Amino acid sequence: MKYDFTSIMDRRGMDSIAVDSPGRAGAPGGPKEGFDVIPMWVADMNFPTVPSVPRALAERAAHPAYGYFIPSDAYFDAIISWQETRNHVKGLSREHIGYENGVLGCVVSAAQTFCSAGDKILVHAPTYIGFTKSLTNVGYQLILSDLVKDRDGIWRMDYEDMDRKLKEHSIHFAVFCSPHNPTGRVWELWEIEKAMEVYRQNDCIVVSDEIWSDILLDGHKHTPTQSVSEDARNRTIAVYAPSKTFNLAGLVGSYHIVYSRYLRDRLLKQSSLCHYNSQNVMSMHALIGAYSQEGQQWVDELCQVLSANVDYSCDYIASHFKGISLSRPQGTYMLYLDCSTWCTQHGRTLDELLRAGWDVGVIWQDGRPFNKPDTIRMNLALPLSRVKEAFERLSQYVFCESQG
Repeated sequence: MKYDFTSIMDRRGMDSIAVDSPGRAGAPGGPKEGFDVIPMWVADMNFPTVPSVPRALAERAAHPAYGYFIPSDAYFDAIISWQETRNHVKGLSREHIGYENGVLGCVVSAAQTFCSAGDKILVHAPTYIGFTKSLTNVGYQLILSDLVKDRDGIWRMDYEDMDRKLKEHSIHFAVFCSPHNPTGRVWELWEIEKAMEVYRQNDCIVVSDEIWSDILLDGHKHTPTQSVSEDARNRTIAVYAPSKTFNLAGLVGSYHIVYSRYLRDRLLKQSSLCHYNSQNVMSMHALIGAYSQEGQQWVDELCQVLSANVDYSCDYIASHFKGISLSRPQGTYMLYLDCSTWCTQHGRTLDELLRAGWDVGVIWQDGRPFNKPDTIRMNLALPLSRVKEAFERLSQYVFCESQG
């Protein structure tokens, strides 16, 4: 490979939540003496970003003026080119693109635009904890439609349940996650078509979180929600960002794609009211550097690396951790473990299991806030050597009771 995904990057003392906060208030417990932190919780990567990003930042930082600015043509051109090349998007123009400080900020702005105070909003369960916190914090009620596993263990949407709950609760606003976090499903075309038809029949505005659309495993392909029909194109607010793809979350910066002029005008009005949904000049140049030809090559290699990490992890769990089940993700770099059988068999609580991992430096994440009991979410965006070390520690110190 051209790029380095094997060296262990030392993030200690570099303002990293994932590495520096375990053991502090509000974060998972830290490791016992003798174990270092293997960060497998916060959804950022332990790989250095593509070299074109620090080059772009250094070039802009070299000019000693950082005053007010307007987004450049290069910024919009980079997004249009990226969407066309990666997602085969046609007809995207500058007017359809709008800056967002973050995906969650856009979700909240859209809800405040198209919902009344206290309205109910449909989301799938398990669901990203950010949706739960941000929407309930501003007074909305979440109605959960459970994803269900089919005979092959693949997570699927329950369309009848979605339709019933939209009707029962008079819901006209839904959040759709594609690829799905935390399950890692990369929805097929027919699945998105069917979901969007349910939303159409119930007059729902849809916010489609597609921040994971570049992180695709084993050759899976992303289908933009807005591409499945003319109606989907005009009732959907799609949100993207380079942050997950290129490890840029600390720079802040997402963007929406909205084709409907009505939706766009109302959304832009709402998001402008706080006067703080404004772009950072360095964030703009980071995106331009990321959405480059070099960025394309780097992401292709990244997906190969992550696919190998997922393959290793799923095979190891299946052969070593009896009572732990999961559905192999098709996208993202997260695993979502169902620990209910193991906990029952061993008379242990999920809190005890989480603590046992943290004690030996495997800092994994409590999956219950994602709205499924007895679950753990694990981040696999690390060099494979660290992934192997994490599972060896779990095998030796945590799941040793289940062997033999």
